[in-house]
Amino acid sequence: MLKAGMARVDITPPKGLELAGYPHYPRYNEGFHDPLMAACMYLEDAGVEVAMVTLDLLFFSKKHVAEVRRRVSGRCGIAPGTIMISCSHTHSGPWASGRLDIEGVESGVEQPKEYIEELIEKIAGMICEAKQSAFSALFATGVTICGAESGIGGNRRIPGGPHDPLVSVMAVKDYDDKVRGIFVNYTLHPTFIHEWSNVCTADYPGYLRLQLEEMEQSAIVGFSQGCSGNQSSRYYRQGESYDEAERVGRTLGRAAHTVLEKANWVNELPIKVVGAELPIDLRDFGTEEELRAQVAHDEAIYKELYAKYGDSTNREEYYLWQNANLKLLGSEDQLGYVLMQKKGTKIELLEDEVPAEIQVFNLGGVAVIGVPGEVFVEYGLYIKAAAGFGTVIINELSNGCLPGYLYTAESLITGGYETDTSMLAPTFGRKLVDTVLDTAELAK
Repeated sequence: MLKAGMARVDITPPKGLELAGYPHYPRYNEGFHDPLMAACMYLEDAGVEVAMVTLDLLFFSKKHVAEVRRRVSGRCGIAPGTIMISCSHTHSGPWASGRLDIEGVESGVEQPKEYIEELIEKIAGMICEAKQSAFSALFATGVTICGAESGIGGNRRIPGGPHDPLVSVMAVKDYDDKVRGIFVNYTLHPTFIHEWSNVCTADYPGYLRLQLEEMEQSAIVGFSQGCSGNQSSRYYRQGESYDEAERVGRTLGRAAHTVLEKANWVNELPIKVVGAELPIDLRDFGTEEELRAQVAHDEAIYKELYAKYGDSTNREEYYLWQNANLKLLGSEDQLGYVLMQKKGTKIELLEDEVPAEIQVFNLGGVAVIGVPGEVFVEYGLYIKAAAGFGTVIINELSNGCLPGYLYTAESLITGGYETDTSMLAPTFGRKLVDTVLDTAELAK
């Protein structure tokens, strides 16, 4: 018989910590618009247990995941390989990993040690609390569609390009028919709140959580990010504001609740867990001289476009200079990586994250797949189609990060911010997908 436990904890940082998510725009926390939360769903059936954790953070390093697992294993006996820790990817929370922005890496800015220690301890305590408070439970899962037809974002590199509109839901309830936990997965960057904000917010996932907690008042809600490396609201949002974040979050929350309304609840849940690791392949950026020339070229284009359109309120003109700015950021990062490698400078986002971990939970025929890093949606769609499970939920930014976006080889043709800032080789995406599918096959 199935047992389930739910727990949550506030992980909002103190004032003064640097906020992650927008390179070239240093921001320091002045408080919070809404609290950042961590949530845990614990499941156990026939002696096999798993714990799924979601965090309102941009990244959470693999080395921090390892420490959480070590503490949990010692305190309440959950095996390290059965704990999956995923991020919502809010761009308005603190750093909890190595950095991607070249300014921070070059200057040697360190992660906030006191906050990280407190964060690790809170997460470990929360997982143990979820296990210790486990109750006889019913489980349900399902998907629904919420995308362009609801005015919610898609591909940020190609307007109208590949996207994933599925809202995936897992839920548990007790035998008094109270829904006690809801975990939602959706594929969309939480970037409605932009670089102008100096306060913490969960962005649209916070409003999704609020909507569901209003509809199911006994529920703890968690949010995980799908393969959203090239998915955002860039060409689809009605504005960069809390009002727009609320519109999107509440729309997704209501959509998620329709899954519960028609769900088939089960009291038995055969669980199988399989994991794998693979080395990371890095790319060759070229010579220092070539990259300096590229930076100069991209900077000239950006300055020209900004001079023309920097004050424009026309969205198409705004994207002209903003996309050029992102292109410049990418070439600057490439030059920075080459210079740091020459100096022997440690790049935490690379060295702390290897090898990459793949994790698959088979929950009664539903595959929950954890992959590290920001993954292009094309890979996610392929995995969902090829894994051989009726329902596949992919949690990116699980159990660590990657040194840049997991882009497709095809995307190198047009280049841009995502491909230019990534240290990953174009062959690595195929290797990761093959490892995911092999691991999923073993989990059947």
